[in-house]
Amino acid sequence: MIRALGLVLVILCAASNQTKADGSLVTDISSHLISVTSDFTGTNLLLFGAIKTADQYGLSDHGDIVVVVRGPQKRILVRKKERVAGIWANTQSVELQKVPSFYAVTSNRQLSEITDEGTLNRLKIGDNRLNLLPAEEATDSTAYTQAVIRQQNERDLFSIDQSAVYFLGNALFRTSIHFPANVPVGNYIAEVYLFHEGDLISAQTSPLFIKKFGLGRRIYDFAQNYPYIHGIAAIVLALFAGWIASAIFRKD
Repeated sequence: MIRALGLVLVILCAASNQTKADGSLVTDISSHLISVTSDFTGTNLLLFGAIKTADQYGLSDHGDIVVVVRGPQKRILVRKKERVAGIWANTQSVELQKVPSFYAVTSNRQLSEITDEGTLNRLKIGDNRLNLLPAEEATDSTAYTQAVIRQQNERDLFSIDQSAVYFLGNALFRTSIHFPANVPVGNYIAEVYLFHEGDLISAQTSPLFIKKFGLGRRIYDFAQNYPYIHGIAAIVLALFAGWIASAIFRKD
């Protein structure tokens, strides 16, 4: 709700400095629900839209499109390892808040060529502009923030492709967002921004839901609702599996 209100304020500010903004952008997603089952290996989602009558809004061309997909936010505890007496050990830690569990950006060209740095920072477009804050304000979190972004990129949970929005004619556009097999479940939001000569003309948001189904869903819900029982059950199951394996391969 807070993010949606913020987006409305940004659009209103842009409209006051620009020609008509209302109704100039129409977007949709190929599916608003991604089902995660036991054999889920990842998927690509198609996001498409149209810029309604560019001439009506005084645009000499189709403008620029930036698409941002954000996953549910969470807190991440980042630990720093240092060599102490010849042994690698955790010496410091910082808890970062409001870290997107998934974050993807696509655009038709370089973000720096589309709009100014201030607008990109305000809209938090680009993983280096997410403003991941530590729980304790006095902590210098720069190195920890960079570590989280690097790790999320390695896990394919953060991605930026500045040449992945394709125009079909002067009005239609499309892009594809990849969701890996390890994508977190939860409520997502897809944001589409239309820029022209650096100014924000219009924006649209669409909800997206990623949910587990089948046996994986039941195990996930059980683990979330009864974490201690789930942990004990996992240990017992591991011990039982080990005993069965030793009994099968035991040599008399």
